[in-house]
Amino acid sequence: METKDIGTKDIGTKDIGTGDMAYLPKSFVVKRVSLTNLLLAFVAIVLGSSMAAAQPNAFIPNGGNNGGNFFPGSNGPNQGQANNGQANGQGPFQGGAQNADFDSLIDLVTSTVNPDSWVDNGGTADIRPFPNGVWVDSAGLLQEFKAEPKMLTASLEVPTLPETIEPGDVRHAARMRCVSLPRLEAAIYQRMQQGQPLDESMLVLAGLQRVEYVYIHPDLGDVILAGPAGDWTLSDQNRLVSTDTHMPVVRLDDLLTLLRREREQQHKPFGCSITPRQENLASTQAFLDRTGKRPLPPGKRARDRWLGELRETLGRQDIEVFGIDPGTHVAHVLVKADHHMKQVGIGLDEAVPGVESYLDTVARNADTQPAMNVLRWWFSTNYAGVARNAENTAIELSGPGVCVLSENELLTKRGERIHTGQSDDATQEFAHQFTAEYATLAAKYPVYGELRNVFDLAIVAALLDGEDLYQLANWQPVLFLNAELLPLPKYNPPKEVDSLLNHRLVDDTKILAAVSGGVWFDSQGVLRSEVSPSEKLDYYHRQKPAHVEPGTWWWDLE
Repeated sequence: METKDIGTKDIGTKDIGTGDMAYLPKSFVVKRVSLTNLLLAFVAIVLGSSMAAAQPNAFIPNGGNNGGNFFPGSNGPNQGQANNGQANGQGPFQGGAQNADFDSLIDLVTSTVNPDSWVDNGGTADIRPFPNGVWVDSAGLLQEFKAEPKMLTASLEVPTLPETIEPGDVRHAARMRCVSLPRLEAAIYQRMQQGQPLDESMLVLAGLQRVEYVYIHPDLGDVILAGPAGDWTLSDQNRLVSTDTHMPVVRLDDLLTLLRREREQQHKPFGCSITPRQENLASTQAFLDRTGKRPLPPGKRARDRWLGELRETLGRQDIEVFGIDPGTHVAHVLVKADHHMKQVGIGLDEAVPGVESYLDTVARNADTQPAMNVLRWWFSTNYAGVARNAENTAIELSGPGVCVLSENELLTKRGERIHTGQSDDATQEFAHQFTAEYATLAAKYPVYGELRNVFDLAIVAALLDGEDLYQLANWQPVLFLNAELLPLPKYNPPKEVDSLLNHRLVDDTKILAAVSGGVWFDSQGVLRSEVSPSEKLDYYHRQKPAHVEPGTWWWDLE
């Protein structure tokens, strides 16, 4: 395969200050290097010889070295000076860009999608290094990932659990695992400095399955995320999931996306919308008026032809992502979760017991057939609030995280959608049922687990940035908040999707359903809601380790 040279870019020398709040050496140079078409590399930090030889210091609370608590210090006349002539693995420094070492995931994607569709072969599809269960072509069209099981089995050797797992193994299941963000940032820095790829466990936050607690230890300069964790693998839909629960694991790229977004957007809401185009809705109204003047010829063929014409008239819907970079994995999760929820809502995909599609509900109550309108369902936050101790150093997220809200929009002849602020019984019933069975739906469709993880991480980001917890912890992230120093995988931004439309035939009457909606996340209401802490909140907070070996960034409490 040919390599693609994207050039070498010298970002320049950065002065980030000294003292306990500076966790990187005073000066460093970042360079980008050549990449292959199918691999997005992480940027390496190219350092001088004294830095390349430095070893991690023992943990020193509020350490006096210029590297801060967790990053290594350096001595000598050339402290912190980068040699611009030694890059790309040349000379003694062996620097250069380091990639995420997810070759097996890339092999999986390229082998399970029609090879004629890849850019290398003249198609429009492109690979992205951190997979998820949906892909967007270069034109921005959202498409489903459909795995071919035979090819999947042949192309990926899924790691299996060994017969015995040592307690210190990151793949060992734990009821409560702690992940130290400052220590993780330092460990990532060390691997980049030493010319090593990031470890897979870093990319999945040591297998965390959900963030339940946030702990601040000012005396240690530490910020800790805690929750259940265990082994992980790839699902047949290209999602990183727990081997035990098959629920998605928490991802480093999602965390960094949301930390950076919170710093840039200053607590503004984010989300997405999937919206029918006004001109298409007007054409659809005209089509229904025209074809509704006479009954359809009997038979499935005539009905299918009519539905095909209706779908073509309705056309595609526009996707808008707001408040967050649309080229991130987080944005893809928002769009995919919203799109799939609507498929379930109008009966295009299976639900779970206790959740009935809108059309089935309407068909069951055929005596009250609705007018042709646009159903609007959207995801929003569903937290009781946050529980805290008096010092705001122990925080617990409380609640299932995600709910579905609803509204019926009136449709004018010109295709204009008029907000009513109201929801009919069938539309509202689906929203309530979906919310009540969210955990069951997430077990069946992992994208809903991914959405819940995104919401959890967004609450964490809002807490850290909005309540000055960085300062309280005596930690100022550098790599984690800087997209130039630690760039993330980029995805094609979703721009449009084929309209979702379904129908039921009840007593020779066609009942149609077309949907819009989106995702709306606003952290501020959640953070203003205080709830009583559980007994375990303070218990776990007191379990800070007496000693953690240098380079260790995760540990288990139980």
